[in-house]
Amino acid sequence: MQQLIVLLIFCAALSYLGIRVWKALRRPAEAGCGKGCGCAPKSTSSIG
Repeated sequence: MQQLIVLLIFCAALSYLGIRVWKALRRPAEAGCGKGCGCAPKSTSSIG
């Protein structure tokens, strides 16, 4: 029974790390700190 609990905790931790790595690899590089706080520089484009 204890081994089953340890195995479940290990699988949960492995899944968590896998999701974090997957999100980090598929996210495009963004300016700013990357925490979603809105500190990224505003892009302004002037045409003409």
